[in-house]
Amino acid sequence: MDKTSSLADRLRDSIEESIATGALAPGAPLDEIELARQYNVSRTPVREALLQLAATGMVDMRHRRGAAVTELGAQRLIEMFEVMAEFEAMCGRHAARRMSDAERAALLVAHRACESAGLQGDADGYYQLNEHFHYLIYAGSHSEFLREQALALKRRLRPYRRLQLRVKGRLGASFAEHQAIVDAIVAGDGDLAAQALRAHVVVQGERFADLMAALSQWRSARPAPAEPGAVAAGA
Repeated sequence: MDKTSSLADRLRDSIEESIATGALAPGAPLDEIELARQYNVSRTPVREALLQLAATGMVDMRHRRGAAVTELGAQRLIEMFEVMAEFEAMCGRHAARRMSDAERAALLVAHRACESAGLQGDADGYYQLNEHFHYLIYAGSHSEFLREQALALKRRLRPYRRLQLRVKGRLGASFAEHQAIVDAIVAGDGDLAAQALRAHVVVQGERFADLMAALSQWRSARPAPAEPGAVAAGA
């Protein structure tokens, strides 16, 4: 059982990464037989992996139609970003008061790494470094429950946060927002850190329109639905 669970966890991580990177777009089918063939495993760990992803909201288990990558409507998506912005704001407020000198130094290192990726125009590299930057703030809140909740919602929003960084000019804007966040945390100003993080994460106005346009392009670029028993390319 432990061996099966470990394999299921690895499959879950691999499928989740395909969703986060856009290899599996919203609505893409996830056929158990084809996934088992692709990963050279039995259907049992595949089924367990899909159930785990369904529990996080990343996969829909549809009665009699199999599993598919979850599609989020515009209203649902903006509500999730609003909640994410509040989680980040709370983490930032606590981190500004509770981070140790070593934790602040690590945040500055992560910030400079983001700068380097941004200057190179490396959206995917920036995304990975950005994930670490935000994780350091969650950890720096020294609130385990808040960290867990922030990470759980962040996982659900990974594909959409990644898409945001591919919008023209977003890398430079994101880094400038990071600078304001770092300055507030280093200064120990919890209110300013919360304000900067909330503004950094919340999606509204032009940023929401840009995200919807990028999402529309992403969905339209995915392959046509495959025949029964097959799965979308890249699964």
